[in-house]
Amino acid sequence: MAEKEMIQRNIEEFARLQRYMKLSDKSSEAYAEMKDRYIELKIILTASGINLTELDKIKE
Repeated sequence: MAEKEMIQRNIEEFARLQRYMKLSDKSSEAYAEMKDRYIELKIILTASGINLTELDKIKE
C-alpha cells in the first residue's frame, strides 16, 4: 500500500473513531478501548506530518 493511501486510511479511521467516541459514555470500557486507538492514530498521523488541529475534535 502506498504511503498516501495509508495516511488517507488513518485519517478516515481517526475521524470515524472520534464520531464513535462522541456517542459513547466516557466511563465505558468501549470508550477506553477507543481512546487507546485514538492515541495510536494521533501518534501515527503526527509522525506522518499531518497537522491535527482541524481534525482532532476530542482533544484528549
